[in-house]
Order: sequence, then structure tokens, then C-alpha cells
Amino acid sequence: MEPGPTFKVKKGTEAVVRFVNEYYRPSSIHLHGSYSRAPFDGWAADTILPGQYKDYYYPNKQSSRTLWYHDHAQGITSLNAYAGQAGFYIIGDDDLEDKLDLPRGKYDVPLMFQSRFYSANGNISDESAQRISTYGDTFSVNGQILPHFKVEPRKYRFRFLNAASSRTFNFTLETESTSRSPAEKVPMWVVGADAGFLSHPVETESLVQAMAERWDVVIDFSRYRNSKLILKSSRTFADADFIGTNNVMRFDVGRRVTSKKGNGPLPAKLVDLELPPARDVVDQHFQFGFGPRGPPPVGEWTINNRTFADARNRIVRNVPRGTTEKWTLQGGGGWSHPVHIHLVDFQIIAREGVAPRPGTNTTVGRNYVTPYEAASLKDVAALGTNERITVLAKYAPWDGVYMFHCHNLIHEDHDMMAAFNVTELPDFGYPETTRFVDPMDPRFRPREYRGTNVRTLRNEILPNFARLRAYGDVEEVQAALDEYHATRVGPPLTGSVVTATAA
Repeated sequence: MEPGPTFKVKKGTEAVVRFVNEYYRPSSIHLHGSYSRAPFDGWAADTILPGQYKDYYYPNKQSSRTLWYHDHAQGITSLNAYAGQAGFYIIGDDDLEDKLDLPRGKYDVPLMFQSRFYSANGNISDESAQRISTYGDTFSVNGQILPHFKVEPRKYRFRFLNAASSRTFNFTLETESTSRSPAEKVPMWVVGADAGFLSHPVETESLVQAMAERWDVVIDFSRYRNSKLILKSSRTFADADFIGTNNVMRFDVGRRVTSKKGNGPLPAKLVDLELPPARDVVDQHFQFGFGPRGPPPVGEWTINNRTFADARNRIVRNVPRGTTEKWTLQGGGGWSHPVHIHLVDFQIIAREGVAPRPGTNTTVGRNYVTPYEAASLKDVAALGTNERITVLAKYAPWDGVYMFHCHNLIHEDHDMMAAFNVTELPDFGYPETTRFVDPMDPRFRPREYRGTNVRTLRNEILPNFARLRAYGDVEEVQAALDEYHATRVGPPLTGSVVTATAA
């Protein structure tokens, strides 16, 4: 099925999800946007072979947000995700949702956007030889090509997810054009991002969404009774354009409203963002480009001229646990790179380049963070052609080895991915009895699947995970880390380096 099953989990309820591989290719599952411990994060080499399973242990203690899970197997992520191995995973905070009174229930709709090529017999194309990008000339929404969705004339909340391999969307919503009236733009209000709610709703008529980004959007259909609205996408960055592919889906607006719950005015304020502490210096610069052997298809996609296949050098940054760092991400060469950093939520504090992003009216070369980016925290930064982005993140609450990479999945597979090590601290005041720093920890590796005994699952497996206390009391962990760094004196920490099975 596509999308895969949608998980809706209450904030604070830990979960163990068993993934069984009945496919013919290996797979590794990444819960994108979750601060899972390293062995449960979907390390690219931690693959579930056909006939195996793995139990992933998830915290679900972050702010209310739209996550998604997808394949992350080394070298074949693009093939598996392109074939549909992805689904929604939503963390809900009931108290906050009730307080904000946004559209919910049947008026809260996840929409997964894909872009593919199809063969004459209706199969998806074989992209196994692709080394640059697979933009796709046919759009789908929740697996349906050019769907029509019936809505009531009221507010809806849509959870936009770009699950395409290489396509960046630039969405606009328009009325249907007729001989009597030309199409007009319909406003959308962005209320959520990768890391949950924005600080306030942001109205926009154009929404840029790179691969793996999530934007929660409220659309008010009340002015458009008995009419049709078209969600469109225009060419963005260096993506290839195809004639007739600007339409994505249609909304057919009815006449009657069956419920007014969550249909009131949008609140002026949504949440107070937990921003990382300000930092003056840039700690690390990362260049996303081509490998030393020349441009693709001859060379490789690299980060600072390194590739993930170079196992001895794939860990490119050691960050002491609880430390805030400022990174710059630099693109170039005519391609865009949506950069995903695992584990953390980050703030985009600057965006500079040779041209303003779509939908902005700013001066060329100046800082042009979009209003909806400025009001949010992210885990993906849409690095446009020749742009430089500055991001700020606190590397907490866990230590361990994690990945960051381009989420153009062709680039990721060939081989634009690296790792960073959130290094262990001396005793920082919070007792932890189990270590989870190695993403290839043999205790949690995939095993041969021989069926699932529900009684064993309930009476043994779940209690065993609970006793690990992998996620502890997050607020106490964060407070202990903050106190440790605030009171510590001496030279900057460098921490220990994990190099064994993680390589």
C-alpha cells in the first residue's frame, strides 16, 4: 500500500514498531524527524535483509509534529523510497491541539506528494542506473495520480509531505479558470513545519517544499462553495520541467458544512519555539558538490570532498553532547540539495545566494529566509542552486553517531552522506545505565523472522525495551546538560570518538 500505514501516537507514549522485510531488497527504516537513539535511527548500513525483522524503539516525546518513516538502506534508498516505502507517523499533543482548536479529525488530512516516471504498461520506471536526479513527469498524492478530493466549505488542515526522490515542489492554489473569469490565487496559512507548529500562522500564496520537508497548511474553502480549486506546482531550482505537469490535485468544494469544530479564526500565536542558544562563530562549513573524479556520472556526490563509502572518514564532526553549533551549508554546480540533519531540530538563521527564492521579493544576494522558515524549526534545509545556508542547532539530548545528507535520494545514494558523532560527556549529573552510541550495536541488529507471538511481545519484548530506559526523562536530561555546560570551566570539549562498528 502507498503510503504505508499511518501511525498516530500520543506525545509521551514510547513505542516499539516491528518492521518485517518481505521484499526482495534490503531495507533500513528511518523515522524522519524523531530523536531516536542511534541503534533505532535507521543507520544506512544497518539493513534488514529479506526474511529478517528489526524492532525499532521510538521515544515520541518531542513536540506535536508530522514525522514520516522511509527506507534508508545504503546505496538503494532511492530505489526503495521511489517504489513507495514510506508512510506518515504523527505525534499528537491532545492538550495543545485542543487549545489551538485547529481543524482535526476528518478535517486533518495527510498528503504525501510523489513524482515519478511510468512505463507504457503502467509500471514505475527503473531508476537503478540514474546518477544525477529522477524528477518524474507524473505527480501523485497518497498514491493517486491527479486526484480529486471532495471538501466542505470550511477550514482544513493538510499535512504536506514531499516524498519525491528528486523533485522540489513550488505550490500555489488557484481557482479554476473559465472563459468568464481567469484563475485567481487562493491564500494558504502555514501552521506547522518539520519540528512542529510555527510560532504563528504565516499566510502565503506560494509554498516551496523540497524533498522530505513537511509543511502543515490550513486552507479555508468557505468562499468557494460549489467550485473547484487546483493545487499546482511550478518549476523550482534546477529541476527539469515537463509539459502538462503543473497540476497536482483538485479540490471539489461542496455546499454544506457538517461540523464547525476547529473552524474558528486561526490563533495569532501558536507556540513559543524552543530556539537554540545564539552563537557568534561558525563551527563548521560543509560544501555539497561533486567528487574528485569529475562531475556525475563519472564522479560522486560529496560533502567536503568525502563520500559515505569512505568508511574510515565518514565521521566528519565530533560535537560534545549538549553543545550548540552553527554550521554553514554551501551548494553549487547548478543543483539543489535539501540537507537533512538527523537527531536535531535546527533554526535557519541566514540564506544567501545568487537569486531570491521563488515567492520572495527580496534583493538578489541578500538574506532571504522565507517568512514560514523564519517562524519555524526544521530538520531539512532546502539548499537552492548556489545558495549558502546558516543553521543553528543544539546537539542533544542523546550522544551517538548520526547521519546527515542530501535528501535528493540519487545524490544520497551516490554518495552525498556523512556522519557526526555527538560525543560522550563525563558524568553530567543524570544516571544512564545503558549505552546507545553505536548505530550498529549488535544487541539491536535485525534477526531472522519466524513469526510474531503476541504473548511474547507483550510479556517479554516490550518490558525488556522499557527496562532499557533509552529515553529516560528528557527534561531532566536537558536540564543536566545545560547545567553541565553552564558551570564547566576549562578548554573546549572534544569528546570521545566512536569508530568501531559504526564504520
